[in-house]
Amino acid sequence: MKVSLKKLKIILQCNWIFYIVFSIALCYCFICNSIPRNSVYDKHETYFEGTITDIFIDGNYLSMKIKAKEKLQCIYFFTSLKEKEEFINSYELGDSIKIEGYLTTPNNNTNPNLFNYRKYLYNEKIYYILNIEKYVKLKDNKNIIYYIKNNILERINVDTKTGAYLSTLILGDNRYMDDHILNIYQSLGVSHLFAISGMHVGLLSTLLLFILKRMHWSEKLSYVIIISFLIIYLLLIGGSPSAIRAVILFVLLAMNRLWKWNISTFNVFLFAISLIIISEPSIVLKIGFQFSSLISGVLILNNSLINSYKTYLTKLIMISFISFLVGIPICIYNFYQINVLSIIYNLFFVPFMSFLLFPLTLLTFIFPFLNKMLLAFINIIENIANMCSSIPSVLFFKKPSLFIVAIYFIIIFYILKKWQKSKKLLFLFILVLGIHYNYNSIFLSDYVIMLDVGQGDSILLHSKDKNILIDTGGSIEYSVDSWKKRKHTKNISDNTVIPLLKSLGISKLDYLILTHGDADHMGESINLVNNFKTDKVIFNCGPYNDLEQELIKVLDKKKIKYYSCIKELNIDNNKLYFLNNKIYDNENDNSNVIYTELNNYKFLFMGDAGVTTENEILSKYNLPDIDVLKLGHHGSKTSSSKEFIDEINPKYSVISVGKNNRYGHPNKEVLNNLNNSKIYRTDQDGSIMFKIKNNKLKIKTCSP
Repeated sequence: MKVSLKKLKIILQCNWIFYIVFSIALCYCFICNSIPRNSVYDKHETYFEGTITDIFIDGNYLSMKIKAKEKLQCIYFFTSLKEKEEFINSYELGDSIKIEGYLTTPNNNTNPNLFNYRKYLYNEKIYYILNIEKYVKLKDNKNIIYYIKNNILERINVDTKTGAYLSTLILGDNRYMDDHILNIYQSLGVSHLFAISGMHVGLLSTLLLFILKRMHWSEKLSYVIIISFLIIYLLLIGGSPSAIRAVILFVLLAMNRLWKWNISTFNVFLFAISLIIISEPSIVLKIGFQFSSLISGVLILNNSLINSYKTYLTKLIMISFISFLVGIPICIYNFYQINVLSIIYNLFFVPFMSFLLFPLTLLTFIFPFLNKMLLAFINIIENIANMCSSIPSVLFFKKPSLFIVAIYFIIIFYILKKWQKSKKLLFLFILVLGIHYNYNSIFLSDYVIMLDVGQGDSILLHSKDKNILIDTGGSIEYSVDSWKKRKHTKNISDNTVIPLLKSLGISKLDYLILTHGDADHMGESINLVNNFKTDKVIFNCGPYNDLEQELIKVLDKKKIKYYSCIKELNIDNNKLYFLNNKIYDNENDNSNVIYTELNNYKFLFMGDAGVTTENEILSKYNLPDIDVLKLGHHGSKTSSSKEFIDEINPKYSVISVGKNNRYGHPNKEVLNNLNNSKIYRTDQDGSIMFKIKNNKLKIKTCSP
């Protein structure tokens, strides 16, 4: 037996074994992820039984996951406050439930480069959304893990700021945190500190090991207790990718220490990653796992480089620098931005989180009377984050191809490998990054994108290196009062417009043109100018309505220039002509109507202009054979008359319209008027891009 263990120990000293295992794991992972997976459900099924594994309530909206024959994402809208309270009091994790409803396929992203909900759920092995019509409890929870989690959730009041942080830092659920502050943490490059990761697992295990040593327990028993605790904790938090990696690595490192295998830490890391991706191949597609694994692996690989620096501060700077460097390609590919000061920010936020906020969070959970102290420290970190976010240090990058990402990683690994001999390679990397950052200025292009913003309008016009946004989209239910009371929650500009601009490498808008003051056209304008650099704003003719006046207050405060009722706009060698300068008695007919040519292709954007405005334009201008027409008023019968359409004879017609909208847009008569035109609709085709390359018009849609 001793001979066998000795041979095993000798074998485990061979590096190549771990490289072979890792290579096999990668191949297996690639094959598994290449094979399509299908649901076991027939889409027409209407009755389902399963166990509740997740509950999230936001207002009257219920999001719930159940484990039935397979995982299902369920959604429901409570019909009354009483029903909502009854659900909260009666249902909890682990309960068995019977649901009557219908299945729908999750949507793909309908704007390029943005979050793909269908792909996200697919990677979670969820293939359908279950729309709940009726539900009834079958059995109460009997699972000990769910019992513990339910008691933890009862102890945490997620509706408070401290409760939201407790949920985030203890259970790894950040859904209750303010979206605005989460966006700030992400923009600063410190959002990784608010996900259950190696740092949290390390702090927990170190704390437990310290306590058990003080109790004079043996090292082996201490590790058994800690490992058992971490496994239970992993089950409680639902197994986030970074936490899975951290816990499995800790377990293997503990075994390596206790049994004196003397395997290098990096080889243990490779084996841990191999086990994880073999057991769950789709985990490699998750951003959290990519960040956690790549940064941890590179830090372990460069441990000698880090330790060559003598003081804690210099080591922390080097760790922050390496983490920043390795994270750049992932950030650019997924979030289209990096914060060049994140190295400095991490020097403060990492110790603050490690030694103050996270330990205090644990203590507050155990001793609730510390809640006020925790709130004070939360306010400190949020105030500092807000101050840091006001420093212009975020750079936006056009979404790169996977080939470019691979090039970035090759350069980064080579820089770190040759760090002691030559730091000149770092300047090469900065040069490549600089070219990428200035992509739009170096590689000039012309395109127009009709964004899918639901029942509203938003159009991006990119000419050479100039960027014009015509309208922002927005809910038709927005009002001045809603703006004044509005909290920092997810919306069209945060979810769609701003991420899309970033993904295209656009760092500022030269002009924001608002066709008119209706909320579905300018409802997101205040949020947009508050969160994205905008040089100038242009209004239509006519008096300012309430929403426009609210926007003007913001523009004055931010010292952004604005104009109204202009006739033309010079954009380098191109011009935008504003064809409607007459003032009518309604907002729609006062819409800015914009005509422009890009490389001899004619574009006409009608806003919400109606037949009256169309007739006025026909009497003043000669506009035959328009290449691309953005229809007025979402295809309403009040616009796009047969006479107007016949006169301008559009080759392509775009209707920006919400899916299953309550207005019945687009009107059938209008569609008939467009018989000789190729019609694109945002509700059916998603966003529509018209790109002019080599003097040819190329059209690309982003279907749901």
